[in-house]
Amino acid sequence: MKKIGLLLGCSVILLASCGDGGGDVKAPAEKKIQLQTGPEESSKSADIPEIAELVIEGNDQMKYNTKRMKVYAGQKIKLTLKNVGELPVESMGHNWVLLKKGTDKNAFAEASIGAKETGYIAPEMKENVIANTKTIGGGEEVTIEFDAPAKGSYDFICSFPGHVGMMSGKLVVQ
Repeated sequence: MKKIGLLLGCSVILLASCGDGGGDVKAPAEKKIQLQTGPEESSKSADIPEIAELVIEGNDQMKYNTKRMKVYAGQKIKLTLKNVGELPVESMGHNWVLLKKGTDKNAFAEASIGAKETGYIAPEMKENVIANTKTIGGGEEVTIEFDAPAKGSYDFICSFPGHVGMMSGKLVVQ
């Protein structure tokens, strides 16, 4: 009799753990979604939009609202930078600069400190830029279009003097 009771108890526990009431059932689906963003997904060109529309915001606290953006190789990128702050461009301007692989973002920003007339991109450093916006002040926005570079991870920064330390991130091209 004890064996039947034990068997029934184990059966109830087993059935309860297989039921629809727990997060365990949903976990494999979430993992599947995460796996879809890997290299396998890039082979499904029908699922990838021709244009990647990205929006990034900069504020008066010298922060972008994201540190990571993802696109696919071969996509056209339409990027909009919004300065959601209130301060003028002279005191708290922001831009978005996508750097080529191997570019030292801090050295780039340091060289560009005095390059106000060229949008805080030093002329001698222009060859390290894949794409960039102009520098904008509070309440302004700017949109650029460019082709996604080859697969890999690329630094993006705000090259306004003193901003690179807090305003940088990665563009991941899959």
